[in-house]
Amino acid sequence: MHTMRGLIAIVGLMAGADGPAWARDIHVNNLAGNDRYLGRQVAPTSDGAGPLKTLRRALAIADSGDRILVANTGQPYRESLSLVGRRHSGSRQRPFTIDGNGALLEGAEPVPETVWQHCHETVYRFQPRDLVYEQMFLHGKPVPRAACRHPDAFPLELGPIEWCLHDGSIYFRTEPYKQPPDYPLAMAARRVGITLFSVEHVEIRNFTIQGFQLDGLSAHNTAREIVLRQITCRGNARAGVSVGGASLVNIENCLLGDNGEAQLLTHPYSRTYVLNSQLLSNTAPAWVDRGGTVFADGKKVEDGLDEWKPAGDSAPDTEDER
Repeated sequence: MHTMRGLIAIVGLMAGADGPAWARDIHVNNLAGNDRYLGRQVAPTSDGAGPLKTLRRALAIADSGDRILVANTGQPYRESLSLVGRRHSGSRQRPFTIDGNGALLEGAEPVPETVWQHCHETVYRFQPRDLVYEQMFLHGKPVPRAACRHPDAFPLELGPIEWCLHDGSIYFRTEPYKQPPDYPLAMAARRVGITLFSVEHVEIRNFTIQGFQLDGLSAHNTAREIVLRQITCRGNARAGVSVGGASLVNIENCLLGDNGEAQLLTHPYSRTYVLNSQLLSNTAPAWVDRGGTVFADGKKVEDGLDEWKPAGDSAPDTEDER
């Protein structure tokens, strides 16, 4: 009997060697889910084991090495997420994972029709309640932003269906015989799509992240061994991805474009590896360098890039090489 118990204990230790034994899948569905459920099953069940409704609730019950599986329902997830500390970390063998399955994480909200004030001709304006950086959207796509080359001059130089930020207000020019309520306009309302702080061995994949006031995804500080895979960050008011101090991030097979000030923004003491990814320079520089080290397909690049032209070999595979 003692021999059998010893064998069971050894088997248990071996099973846990590759990662925490309690790691599990947590299912989220913003249409069929309920935050009173347990998140253990893909579909609702009579015993309450069905999917959760929000990603925030999934993170609240998650533990080290768990995997959050997000249903792509065709409806955006209108949330901001923060991953912090050991509970939202993993191991090399079993990273803490959020798989979006192609879902949209949306930071924008409709502009209320009642906020607009007529300025002159077909130009209207309103004052945002919480102005940090800003981005405007029409039919889910960024509205062209005018440069406002002469900000002290008035009236502002705006073409039809263009906007700009001037003296704390947003100005928008309509087409002739139209008013702002004729357009389904939205504006960035939430600060950051996903924030990573003091976590390690995290993988986030298969998401589109758009419409946030600052960044689509921010590895804010001490976010180590982070993998972003098949992520699209677009239409965020500052940066698609921001990598902060002492963070190490791998950006693999991603698309960053249409962001306000930088597609990729890096800060001192960070290290970023970009593999097989596109950083478009359509609205802002591909990479704004405020510090840190960046490798493009294995080749070190420096001083920021207006246009992204990666070349070279693959990035290091082991922590020792880094």
